[in-house]
Amino acid sequence: MKSLFNNKAARLSRMGSTATRFATLAISLGFSLHAIAATPDAEAKQILQTSGIKGGIVVQLGIGDGKLTTALRASDSYQVQGLDTDAKKVAAAREAISATGKYGPVAVEKFDGKVLPYIDNFANLLVAEDLGGISMAEVNRVLVPNGVAMVKKGGAWTKSVKTKEAKFDDWTHYYYDAKGNTVSKDTQVGPPERLQWVGNPRWSRHHDRMSSVSAQVSVNGRMFYIMDEGSRISILLPSKWHLIARDGFNGTVLWKKPITKWSEHMWPLKTGPTQLTRRLVGDGDRIFVASELEGPVTCLDGATGKLIREYPETKGAEEILHVNGVLYLLVNPGQWSLTDYAPKLQSDQGRVANEYEWDKKPRVLMAVNADSGKVLWKQDAKCAPITLGTDGKRVVYFNGDHVVCLDAASGEQQWVSSEQGKRRLIEYNFGPRVLIYEDVVLYAGGDGLERGLDLKTGKQLWEGSHEKSGYRSPEDLIVAGGLVWNAGTTSGGQSGEFTGRDPKTGEVKKKFAPDVPDGTYWFHHRCYIAKATEKFIIPSRTGIEYVDLEKQHWDLNHWVRGACLYGVLPANGLTYAGPHNCACYPEAKLDGMNALASGANSPHPKPRSDAERLEHGPAWGQKVDEKESDAKDWPTYRHDAARSGYSDQSLLPDLGLAWETELTGALSAPTIAAGKVFVAQVDAHTLHALDHATGKKLWHFTAGARVDSPPTYWKGRVFFGGKDGVVYCLRASDGALVWKYHGAPS
Repeated sequence: MKSLFNNKAARLSRMGSTATRFATLAISLGFSLHAIAATPDAEAKQILQTSGIKGGIVVQLGIGDGKLTTALRASDSYQVQGLDTDAKKVAAAREAISATGKYGPVAVEKFDGKVLPYIDNFANLLVAEDLGGISMAEVNRVLVPNGVAMVKKGGAWTKSVKTKEAKFDDWTHYYYDAKGNTVSKDTQVGPPERLQWVGNPRWSRHHDRMSSVSAQVSVNGRMFYIMDEGSRISILLPSKWHLIARDGFNGTVLWKKPITKWSEHMWPLKTGPTQLTRRLVGDGDRIFVASELEGPVTCLDGATGKLIREYPETKGAEEILHVNGVLYLLVNPGQWSLTDYAPKLQSDQGRVANEYEWDKKPRVLMAVNADSGKVLWKQDAKCAPITLGTDGKRVVYFNGDHVVCLDAASGEQQWVSSEQGKRRLIEYNFGPRVLIYEDVVLYAGGDGLERGLDLKTGKQLWEGSHEKSGYRSPEDLIVAGGLVWNAGTTSGGQSGEFTGRDPKTGEVKKKFAPDVPDGTYWFHHRCYIAKATEKFIIPSRTGIEYVDLEKQHWDLNHWVRGACLYGVLPANGLTYAGPHNCACYPEAKLDGMNALASGANSPHPKPRSDAERLEHGPAWGQKVDEKESDAKDWPTYRHDAARSGYSDQSLLPDLGLAWETELTGALSAPTIAAGKVFVAQVDAHTLHALDHATGKKLWHFTAGARVDSPPTYWKGRVFFGGKDGVVYCLRASDGALVWKYHGAPS
């Protein structure tokens, strides 16, 4: 993960009144630390323990000698940045931390002492012996919801917690919650205006094979997902499935666990299996996951990944729902139904659609107490994939012909509906939609109709048209703003008009067509379902579109799309778009795992003048030996400004090893000029100069963020850019800073 951790001039919010901002801070004086720890390690341990923060971004104001800054990274679950107004302290601390080999995940930076150089809702913990000119309102701005400030007052550490506001929402199941309506109550999610963070991997593994993202949920400010992290070099190499936890607001990887057996990764793209999306759910600080293909459901601590409980009788669970402390599970007592699949063709999509339909074999439907593990009831049930839903009082599902309703407490059958229409084939990428909304069950089976059933009796209340709304994905069925929404894909002559019906009567209350002159669609539909908030429907047409239901307006974002099969996830005020393996206009689309933020309550920063953006270094105005590079040098990336990658010099007859120097971690390509080799130690934020004849380390310079490419040499100077948006100029003879320019101040 490479979040916008060091973007020193990132977007800032204008502060509300001090009284308003403090209203979201709970001051917990009862947790103050009254004893000063004897060592930095002990003090850091005490601070972290009292804060309760178990991972994420830690910011320290006032770095001293950097020892406490270093100690605050208690494990790989943390990233730490120290801030100080004293440039000399910053330089000294960088050297001291670099000497420990920990620089990068622990970094320090100079700041102005007035504004914290972070976007809103970014840091999990802020530690300060003295806030200086930083107000608590400013601290509150950069803390994530439930983030903590540890500030020393009167010799004691005082803990302040930023409360989570109602405008943010979780996303606990594939279909948002156990009832099956993919609509978040998050009021901050909207058309994206900036990145909150971006993470690896850059791409899914292959365009014609299984998506690398199988499942994803977000609870309590954390994001959990199941991903194949196998080699992107070849899909023929083995899969490496992991269950991964990140902080939802800054992307820090909190923990990951290997999965030894998952679905066949050579399974064709756009063909499922959709059940995999329902093997992971969240509840506060817990997650429930069937992380081994034929293994039992386990309960894990969301912050640490530690096992809380295993449910032995759930072995073979294909789907998990959780509501009111009860797990509702669809369990396959036999083998995973796709165990025998073996690829035959480059793309087996057609073969899979006709050979690998839902097997219609009975499964075991059971209810389990999540805290005790006690099985409350179980029974055999023929349940179509991903149609199971519950509101905690009733359990509903589609059995292939009828919608069935059970009592959630006892498992006893309450009613069976009349026969419902469906598609001829229920392939593994598809699924009829069943959802509970208030006292109505809504159903769409892919036959061109949608229906409303009475939740108490199963009696059909209404029937209406349902246009094809997905592409190789389950039917879209969404209730937002009190209406049932449906719209065609806009392909094949469909208009894309949205129709909103009363969920109890089916009466059409609203209809509106796309208002975008160039159309909402100009490529094929994406292979995942639509999601929504109460304000926006987020279709899956070309990129990520936001349809404002009140303004009846489309906001198109063709430059970003969701992960294949899973799609996007709106939560925490953000829209998460996972890595895809899509080859459609890849030059224009974002890659990687992106967390996109809207512009709500977060105006653009004030532009900075050129004078403010240019900073002079210690070597400014001093003499520079303006030695030219010669014909045998390689002074810039790929040799020259044309990036030719070519030199016409002849090579020595003996190309044996001349020297070797150890630099840990990822390195950039090298450049060579004026007798020196220049290479960046990427994650350590450091540029090194080596003697080109011996490999001896001559000097190094630590920048404000990652340096992922080598410098250009010109007349005794080296120039390079960092991920902090800064262009640096160093004196080549000794690495002294001549100047730095904030090329990307926002």
